[in-house]
Amino acid sequence: MTLHEAIIYVLKKKGNCTTRQIADDINRLKLYSRGDNEPIGTSQISARINEYPHLFNREGRIIKLK
Repeated sequence: MTLHEAIIYVLKKKGNCTTRQIADDINRLKLYSRGDNEPIGTSQISARINEYPHLFNREGRIIKLK
């Protein structure tokens, strides 16, 4: 699963979330693994959301699916 697919999975299951909530769920559920096996951070979530503006909306700290 790619990181943006993992973000979509979390948002579909939980609804609107902060980047911290998304990162915590992805790490807890082991939906995505970095190459160095370090946990996913909030900055990675933010960067991925910015790369896919056609999939995600950001309203303040809250991330939503389009």
